[in-house]
Amino acid sequence: MEHKGTVTLETERLILRRTAKDDYIAMFKNWANDERVTKFLTWAPYEKAEDLKNTYHKHLLESQEKLDFYDWEIVLKELGEPVGAIGVARIREDISEVEIGYCLGYRWWHKGIMTEAFSAVIKFLFEEVGVNRIYAEHDPRNPHSGMVMKKCGLSYEGTQRQAGKNNLGVCDVSCYGILREDYYRDNR
Repeated sequence: MEHKGTVTLETERLILRRTAKDDYIAMFKNWANDERVTKFLTWAPYEKAEDLKNTYHKHLLESQEKLDFYDWEIVLKELGEPVGAIGVARIREDISEVEIGYCLGYRWWHKGIMTEAFSAVIKFLFEEVGVNRIYAEHDPRNPHSGMVMKKCGLSYEGTQRQAGKNNLGVCDVSCYGILREDYYRDNR
């Protein structure tokens, strides 16, 4: 892999970009304090914007200069502020694999926004970074997340029983993946 870090990506409706200094305000307002959004995630909703600013947001700002760090704010062009986030949660250099994680504000669910963002990230990771395998996983009680993965070309690889933990407790984990060869075969 040839790491490039979080570079700006653009789609028809979206700009995927690095975290900006004041993004914690939109992050808090649009998704980070919403129990509907965090229900199947591993972090609880933030109660105060300042808590978000001093923890996760601070981590993003401190990490984004690293070439092996990939985390994008999903900015809806018509709104001009972040409505969600997508990034690489884990990298395995030995097999050129990355795991993708994402979340999106409730008001923007079921509008194809995450599919559009994830597709742009997949293209970038295969074509620019040289990743061999991209995978993602979700709690099967959140089937819409799995639908995003399928729409983006990932194949269902199985469900591991009681292999994860989120805000609902111990959970099953459904796994999806796509290989570089699958991507290039389907995108000729």
